[in-house]
Amino acid sequence: MKRIKVLKFGGTSMGSVDAIKHVIAIVRKPQKDARIAAVVVSAMNGVTNQLIEIAKCAAKKDIRYKKLLKEFKQRHRETVQSLTSKKDVFPWMEELFVHLENAVLGVSRLRELSPGTLDYIMSFGERLSAHMLVEALHERKVPCEYLNARSLIVTDEHFGSAAVDFEATEKATRAHFKKHPKLQVITGFIAATAERKTTTLGRGGSDYSAAIIGAALGAKSIEIWTDVSGIFTADPRLVPKAKVVSELAFEEAGELAYFGAKVLHPKTILPAMRKKIPVKVLNTFRPEDGGTTIVANFAQRRLKSHSVEALTFKRPVMAIHIASPEFFDVNGFMAKILEIFDHYRTSIDVVTTSVASVSLTVEDERNVRKIVTELAQLGEVSVERGKAIICAVGGGINAAGVAGRMFTVLGRHNIPVEMISQEAAGVSITFVVAARDAWKTLKVLHKEYIEG
Repeated sequence: MKRIKVLKFGGTSMGSVDAIKHVIAIVRKPQKDARIAAVVVSAMNGVTNQLIEIAKCAAKKDIRYKKLLKEFKQRHRETVQSLTSKKDVFPWMEELFVHLENAVLGVSRLRELSPGTLDYIMSFGERLSAHMLVEALHERKVPCEYLNARSLIVTDEHFGSAAVDFEATEKATRAHFKKHPKLQVITGFIAATAERKTTTLGRGGSDYSAAIIGAALGAKSIEIWTDVSGIFTADPRLVPKAKVVSELAFEEAGELAYFGAKVLHPKTILPAMRKKIPVKVLNTFRPEDGGTTIVANFAQRRLKSHSVEALTFKRPVMAIHIASPEFFDVNGFMAKILEIFDHYRTSIDVVTTSVASVSLTVEDERNVRKIVTELAQLGEVSVERGKAIICAVGGGINAAGVAGRMFTVLGRHNIPVEMISQEAAGVSITFVVAARDAWKTLKVLHKEYIEG
C-alpha cells in the first residue's frame, strides 16, 4: 500500500457544480507518483451550518426548518443533476432525504436535540456530497465506490468531537481496502462508535479523516485540496504581501494551525506525523501551484531556515493569573491547576510561571466561572479579557538575536508584550498582546522578517 495517496477536498471545493468539476479533473488526471486510493470529501460549503440551523429550529418548533430543509434538498438535487446526464430522481438521494426528514421530525416532536442526534443530522452533508461525486465520476467512466466513513473510523461517544480508537480504525480500514481496490470516495468528518452510533470529529474534521485513513494505509502522501495555494507566511487577507511557504515541518504547521491559521484542522497532521507521511496543501482552483509540503523531519528543516518563516494569531483569548499567597511547591501547584482545567475539558494555550504565580491563556469561555471559583481555593485569581496570542515559527527561531530583534521592533511600535514562551527545540515563539494590537503586530513582524 506504500504507492498510494489520499486526497481530501473541502467544502469550497465541493461547493458548486463548477467547483466539483475542478475536483473531477484533479481525480481523473494521470498520477506519476502514486495511485489515488481514496478521496475524502466535506459537505458542500455552508451545508453543515444549515443542518445545525434546521435541527435547532426543529427543537424550538420553529417552522422555518421546513423551508430550510426544502432549500437544502433543492440545492443537492440541482447540483447532482447538473453534474450528470440523468435528470430524474436518484434513489440514494431520496432515501437519505427521508432519513434526514424523519430525524428532524423526531427532534421537533420531542422538542429536544441531543448531541448524538445533532451528529447524526450533520452527517447527511458529507454523505450526500460523497454520493454526488461518485455519480459524477461514474458519468465520466471513472471506476469508484461510495464509502461511509462510519464503517471505518471508530470513536468514543464524545459527540461533537469524538476521540478516535486508532487500533480498531486501522484494522477496519486495512481490511476494507484489501477487499476494495477501486477508488473509494469517503465521507469526511463523520465516524461511529463500536455500537454504530454516528459521531463527528469536530468542525473541520474532514482533514482529520483524510489523515486517519492515509496513516492507516501507510500512504505515500496525503493531499489537502482547498481554495488557497498552500500555507502562507501570514493571512493574505490581512497582510497583502504574504506568500506561500513551500515547506514546513509537522511541528511548525501544527503550531500555526493551533494558533489560528485556517488552512489545516489542528488535529489533521497528528496521524500523518506519527507515520511520517508528508501532507501537501494544494489549491483545487489552481492545481498548477506548488502548494506547501509538510514534512516529518524538523531537524533537517531547520537547516534550511534561519529566521521567522510564518506568523499567525489567535483572538480573542483571556489571560488567567493565579498568585499563591506564599511560596509553594511549583510541581504540586501546577498539577492542581491542570487538574481543574482537565475536569472542565478546557484547553490551555500558553503557560508562564514565576516562583509565586502562574499565568495562562484560554480561548473557551464556557466554564471559566466554575474554573475561576475552583482556582480561587489555590490563591488569588484575576482574569483579563481582550487578549491575543501571536505565534511565529521557523527553523531558526531560537537563533541568537531573533527574539531580541522581534521585541525591539515591537517596542519601537509601542506594542506591549507579555507571557513570552519559546518552544525548547526552536519550533516557535509565542507571546500575548492586546487583541486590538494583533493585526498591527502581525504586519510589523511580517515586514521585519519576511518582506525585509
